[in-house]
Amino acid sequence: MSPITNNTMQVKKMNLELVRQALKSMKQGTKSMVAQATGLSVATCGNMLNELLDTGELFELDLEESSGGRPAKLYQYNVNYSYIACMIIQAGVETHSLNYRVANLAGETISEGGLEAAQMNAGVIEEEVDRLLSLYPQIRAVGIGVPGAVYEGVINLCDIPELVNVPLMDRIHEKHNIGVLIENDMNSTVYGFYRKQEYEEDKSVAVVTFVEGSFPGAGIMVDGHIHRGNTRFAGEISFLPFGMSREEQLRQLHNRDTFPHLSAWAISSLIAVMNPETIALTGSLIQPPDVQMIRLECLKYIPEMHVPQLTLLEHPEEDYMYGLITMTLESLSYSLQLVEKRR
Repeated sequence: MSPITNNTMQVKKMNLELVRQALKSMKQGTKSMVAQATGLSVATCGNMLNELLDTGELFELDLEESSGGRPAKLYQYNVNYSYIACMIIQAGVETHSLNYRVANLAGETISEGGLEAAQMNAGVIEEEVDRLLSLYPQIRAVGIGVPGAVYEGVINLCDIPELVNVPLMDRIHEKHNIGVLIENDMNSTVYGFYRKQEYEEDKSVAVVTFVEGSFPGAGIMVDGHIHRGNTRFAGEISFLPFGMSREEQLRQLHNRDTFPHLSAWAISSLIAVMNPETIALTGSLIQPPDVQMIRLECLKYIPEMHVPQLTLLEHPEEDYMYGLITMTLESLSYSLQLVEKRR
């Protein structure tokens, strides 16, 4: 394929994505309204709208009323044109769980459910993907959240050892030819938490979890963007130099006398490095009185003016799933960076 042909195809894909996003935002609109929202010409928008209409990605509604002349056609995006499936994997003391949600392109729930298993391995996850795709063949992407570090689609550190070093992303993609996103649970949670706040400007926030039977972890947003780090290891706060073995760290985290002190060390480190506006605390080891105790411990190391708001996140699964759904939907969108530079 020649460079000119390739560039033309890229521009077309980006124009289509601009039109999609415009209609999703407007709910419905005319060709002129879409042109105004995207900055594209009316003629280009007409071509894009016709193409999306032919594939069923758009609906053509009743003609818009006009004060005179020919009435304009009205278009609406078909949010049920395709679906995504998202699964959150959680490690338990005796059993592990998998909770899923099938959603349309507006993020609205089509179906949800889950299962528990003493052994959670790639086979269990793949069987669930197979089942959901057989029920909903219009699924275009799968998002999987895991309690561990993920690098290039492979889990390299996890509270569920059976999932480590398994090329799960490639296996699902090759079998079903769909998009696959595998994301750290805390990254998904902090993204969901952040998006729900609807900040008017970019902020820095973190979500820190302390779960029974597991090491702590954190999801980090810096200036409105997830901070994953060079090898996607950011947020693995259990590897901070606490001056003790990991076995001793786990023991002290599960001791009510030492928990506030040890957790405050980790949180103080986050404050010193990222200076966030808010840190949300969650997990089965956190109790409501701990929030104030941890804050007082942090004040031993951090000047008060720099200590962020500490809050208790009581239902992290909601933010986890919301974040994963949002990220999976975003993975379907063709990159608009070149368009933004061009405009």
